Amino acid sequence: MSCLSTRGLACHHGSRPVLTGVEIAFAGGELTAIVGPNGAGKTTLLRHLAGLDTPAAGGIELDGAPLSAIALGLRARRIAYLAQGAHAYWPLLGRDLVRLGRLPHGADLGRPSSGADGDAVEQALRRVDAVALAARPVDTLSQGERARVMLARILATEADVVLADEPVASLDPGYALDAMAVLRAEAGRGAVVIVSLHDLGLAARFADRVVVLAGGRVVADGGPSAALRPAVLEAAYGIGFRTVTVDGVVQVVAWSRQP
Repeated sequence: MSCLSTRGLACHHGSRPVLTGVEIAFAGGELTAIVGPNGAGKTTLLRHLAGLDTPAAGGIELDGAPLSAIALGLRARRIAYLAQGAHAYWPLLGRDLVRLGRLPHGADLGRPSSGADGDAVEQALRRVDAVALAARPVDTLSQGERARVMLARILATEADVVLADEPVASLDPGYALDAMAVLRAEAGRGAVVIVSLHDLGLAARFADRVVVLAGGRVVADGGPSAALRPAVLEAAYGIGFRTVTVDGVVQVVAWSRQP
């Protein structure tokens, strides 16, 4: 299984520090939820893990090799990244958008999918219940429908590392549960799966591990019951939390403006 790790990672937006001294390793077979308040650095961390941005200091390694030294083609096959609120800027059909996930494997969009590429696309559409969206232009889809097709695109890559930034933000509760179950299954096949979330309930229910970011630093890292303790979250978010237990899963609930 793969391992994605950071060494003393520091990230800036211009001259403003966003992440400082992040030392963390993500293992295959594990779904990690990244949570924290707005501006904590969740998106910045995911973009650096995807190799899209250059660190101000430190580095990122994939299976012990510097990410920056891995050829772009190989990196695209091994790491699939779903940006927050991902958009399509031209009216591709849903199926063709999902086929973009096969480009790192040499797929040719100029001819119909076949073989492994076609199978991967169709399976990805089925997994997110988007077969009915495959023949529709993506600019005619609702935000939630488009989010499902975008998720299918990264599933079609069949990557070793799956990075998803707020993948359930525009989904209704049923599809949000489905999306998290699909991402959980990706971890089950051995992928490194890292998902940023604002929904702490989904993090508690689906994640093997939760990393809490605040002020550009990792303030908690562990199983959901340890990382999502009210004392940890109150310090990170500056508000009060309460807990309830549902089917044996401890859930944290934002409760008051006062910690």
